[in-house]
Amino acid sequence: MRNVAFVEGVRTPFGKAGDKGMYADTRADDLVVKVIRELLRRHPELPPERVGDVAIAATTQTGDQGLTIGRTAALLAGLPKSVPGFAIDRMCAGAMTAVTTTAGGIGFGAYDVVIAGGVEHMGHHPMGEGVDPNPRFLADKLVDPSALVMGRTAENLHDRFPEITRQRTDAYAARSQERFADAVKAGKIGPELVPVAIRSAELGWGLATEDEQPRPGTTVEQLAGLKTPFRPHGRITAGNAAGLNDGATGAILAGEDTARELGLPVGMRLVGYSFAGVDPEVMGVGPVPATEQALARTGLSISDIGLFEINEAFAVQVLAFLDHFGISENDERVNPWGGAIACGHPLASSGVRLMTQLSRQFAERPDVRYGMTTMCVGIGMGGTVIWENPAWEGNK
Repeated sequence: MRNVAFVEGVRTPFGKAGDKGMYADTRADDLVVKVIRELLRRHPELPPERVGDVAIAATTQTGDQGLTIGRTAALLAGLPKSVPGFAIDRMCAGAMTAVTTTAGGIGFGAYDVVIAGGVEHMGHHPMGEGVDPNPRFLADKLVDPSALVMGRTAENLHDRFPEITRQRTDAYAARSQERFADAVKAGKIGPELVPVAIRSAELGWGLATEDEQPRPGTTVEQLAGLKTPFRPHGRITAGNAAGLNDGATGAILAGEDTARELGLPVGMRLVGYSFAGVDPEVMGVGPVPATEQALARTGLSISDIGLFEINEAFAVQVLAFLDHFGISENDERVNPWGGAIACGHPLASSGVRLMTQLSRQFAERPDVRYGMTTMCVGIGMGGTVIWENPAWEGNK
């Protein structure tokens, strides 16, 4: 098997979903096109015809994020018509799966270079739009009725782990906002963003250059006053969960030998990955078995991981992961630049955001050899990818 390199990832700024969001009048496929074009602009050393495939994920594959979006976005972005493309759906882990699937193709020798990413325009396509779940899921009691509502599954996770209190999740959420705001001020968040021209019938043309979701200065006291929409006197609020967002991500992956041949940078090296299933009604625990499997398959232990990028769908889900592995919720290795509670979670796109941040952190941390990107996935799954830092000082 060939070594697979994560060359570079980029993303659009993430917007708030809905009529007032900055992408309300922007098409989902145009967000993907911006990402693909930016990747090619940043890497003129990559001949477009060397791209072997384009894999783009979307959770709701209809409307402006349907029609085999990997192929249509590739055509719209100006890639040669000889470059194929396809669409992927693994709900929140869509972009993560786009990366692991195409990485397997690179490792096997099916192609040398790919573009992989994801998009979600939750303003145009709310999660679950148009779906028709088989009635046997409930009639045959295959899943709990709460399994199809992500906020209710997060409340179930609180029930399973009563030591994870509302106070702990609010404290974690405030810390995510603070870390993200600090990272923006320090210039750590920003270089990976692709400016997007936006249009509003009310305001005219504008330019999206930063995330719309963050609330810098958020305090635990403010979060404590928020309502719990999924259960009376519950624990999940709009403040300790990711928002409803629009955005797109993309990355270039290549065989490490091809990257060296073309002069492409190697931001990370893929070590291994795993996806695991769990009870759908507690889908937030999914990263735990996925991580255990990934560690076992790679021969690593949790103590080998020097940086963690954990998708913050809900604070309770992150804390369940950390508690399981005996990691402090204040650990500086965990989401050092904040996470989705601050910047947003446009479902299928988020996996590549995690990877992009980890790659940029690797460049600053030659003392760290291994890092991890992990996330929970709707309908009861988790996904984990382990990466190696090519800048690790032990390689020198």
